[in-house]
Amino acid sequence: MFGAYIHIPFCSKRCDYCAFATWDNKGDLRDAYMEALLREVEVANAEGLPLLDTIFVGGGTPSLVPPELLAKVIQTLRINNNAEVTVECNPDNVTEELLTVYKEAGVNRISLGVQSMVPHVLQSLGREHQPENVVRAVEAIRAVGFTSFNMDLIYGAHGESVDDWVHTVETALALKPPHISAYGLTVEPGTPLADDASRYPDDDDQADKYPIVDEMLERAGLHNYEISNWAMTGHESAHNRLYWAQSNYRGFGCAAHSHENGRRWWNVRTPERYIELVREGKSVENASETLSEVQMKEERVQLAIRRREGVALSDLPHEIPDELTGLVNVVGENLVLTKEGRLLANEVTIRLL
Repeated sequence: MFGAYIHIPFCSKRCDYCAFATWDNKGDLRDAYMEALLREVEVANAEGLPLLDTIFVGGGTPSLVPPELLAKVIQTLRINNNAEVTVECNPDNVTEELLTVYKEAGVNRISLGVQSMVPHVLQSLGREHQPENVVRAVEAIRAVGFTSFNMDLIYGAHGESVDDWVHTVETALALKPPHISAYGLTVEPGTPLADDASRYPDDDDQADKYPIVDEMLERAGLHNYEISNWAMTGHESAHNRLYWAQSNYRGFGCAAHSHENGRRWWNVRTPERYIELVREGKSVENASETLSEVQMKEERVQLAIRRREGVALSDLPHEIPDELTGLVNVVGENLVLTKEGRLLANEVTIRLL
C-alpha cells in the first residue's frame, strides 16, 4: 500500500496539550500555503508518485481552509479505486456545504476532533467547541451521505471524573459512530499543559478509564483493532493500518513526514519557510534518516504488538519472558496482548525487545 498525508497547520486556537506544527496566528498565509501545497503535489506526480490507497488530511484544522482549495489538492493526487480519503474536522467548522465540497472531491471519511462531551473537561483541555456542535456535525455528516466517520476522544484531563468519562462515551455512542479513537492524555514538552504540573494526567486514573471505554465500545459493536482504536467491521482506518504495517507514504505540507522502504524524511516546520522554498522551486525536505534492518524489525514489533493481530513470533528476537504471563497470549503464530497487556503495552514491548 501507498498513502499520502496532507498537513494543514492552521487553527483557530491551539489546544493546551497540542505539540503538533500548528499555529493560530498565521491565517493570512492560508491561500499562499494551499497554492504551495498544490505545487508540491504536482511536482510529486511528475516525479512518479504511485497511485494512492489512502489519503489523510490532518493538522491543525483542515476545515478552516477554503474547502474548494483543499478539494483541488485532493483531486490533483491520483488515487486507486476504493481508496480511503479522510479529512479531520473541528465540530465548530462542519457544515453541509463544506462536507458537500469534500464529498464531491472524493473524500469518503470524516474524523471529528471531539475529545470530550463535558464542557468543563473541554475547557480543561483548552478546547473551544461545545458538545452540541458535535451533535450538529454528525447530523451534517449523515445528511451529506458519508457512511464512515470517526470520533476522537481523550481521557485523563484534569478535573475529569469517571462519571464524566462515562458520559462522554455514552453520548458519543448515542450518535452511532462506526469508529471511535480514545487516547490517554499525554504531556508533550513545550505545551501549556507541560508548563502546569497541577493539570498532569494521573496514570491510575487513566488505567481505570481505559477498561471502561473498551467494555462500552465492545458492547456497542465497535471492536478493538489497535490499542486506542475501535470500529465496526469494515470501518477500520486503512490509513492507520498503513502506518502500523510500515508501508510507504508521502507527506505534503510543512512538517509532514514521509517513509519509503526504510528511509524517513520530513519537511521544514514553518509554513513561511515551506511557502518560500516551494516558490523558489527548491526541496522542502528538512532532514532524513535511514533505518537499519535491525531498527526496522524493532519498530515492526513496536507497531504490531499494538494491533489485534499481534506480532509474528518469528519477529521476536528471543523467547517470551515469564514475567509477561497474563499480559500476552500466543494465538497461532502470533503474540497478542491481553486486555491487561494493553495497559502496559510499552513495558511489554521493552521486555520483548
